[in-house]
Amino acid sequence: MTRRILAMLMALVMVFALAACGEEPSGGTEDEVLSAEELKAQVDEIIAGLTVPEDVDPAAVQGVEDGVLTVAMECAYAPYNWTQVDDSNGAVPIASGYANGYDVMISQIICDIYGWDLEVVASAWDSLAPGVQSGTYDANIAGQSMTSDRMAQVDMAGPYYYATIVVVTTADSEYAVAQGISDLSGGTCTAQSGTIWYDSCLPQLADIELLPPAETAPQMIMSLTTGQCDYICTDLPTATAAVRNNEGLKILNFSGTDGDFQFASEEERAENVNIGISVQKGNTTLLDAMNAVLSQMDESDFNTIMDYAIAIQPAI
Repeated sequence: MTRRILAMLMALVMVFALAACGEEPSGGTEDEVLSAEELKAQVDEIIAGLTVPEDVDPAAVQGVEDGVLTVAMECAYAPYNWTQVDDSNGAVPIASGYANGYDVMISQIICDIYGWDLEVVASAWDSLAPGVQSGTYDANIAGQSMTSDRMAQVDMAGPYYYATIVVVTTADSEYAVAQGISDLSGGTCTAQSGTIWYDSCLPQLADIELLPPAETAPQMIMSLTTGQCDYICTDLPTATAAVRNNEGLKILNFSGTDGDFQFASEEERAENVNIGISVQKGNTTLLDAMNAVLSQMDESDFNTIMDYAIAIQPAI
């Protein structure tokens, strides 16, 4: 009898030990904040696991025959892209300084895989699609969602990030306790120009004062921190970076609840939150080359690279 009890106890110990091992997150707990150095090591590991696609001839890709991939972005849309004063953390030169951010990192990964040189050009948001359409830029890697309207103008590779739509308010605002978008009624708000946040999300709110759209993400955030509005609508990476640099801000994330922003279908939601790379219509060689690299990474990889971008983003 004693041996049987002892055996049962030992079995239980083994079960609990295995359960404990199974519950240990591979990348740390959700509340754990990794350092920039730790995140950089994880990013390097992701990159080391990538291979050159066998079915892509880098020298035959349309627009990159000269070995230079010209990529446009705002360079003012942190943490996707920003401008800084030096080449630290892998920043690349642009006319007004150096560009860095998630979009620059993804651009550099693609270029390193194919042996291309990377040229980043700062462009206004509204000029991005026309620039690709005219062939001025080979691609836009600029934090743009894969909407049907946008894909009527350009072809898009990806997704290269999966965004979440959130609201940002001040921690002392009456809206800081909101549990859903219905709790935001009566507020003054804005978002960035030419985005689904301004065109599709904020119009779902009742009895609001919708201010003119901000031209850039920093202007959008400034409108909140200076008291011009009660809250803004953006995506989670932009919000996370804003809160990192402004402790008085709070993120309201209603995703997965009945209080979230609504779309006609899950397909419509996906096209609005999936972030893609724009190339000229019909440029299948570049589109396929981009997808051949992106398909080797998953959502967790993209999140790790984004976390690193947020960790090294300079205060704005």
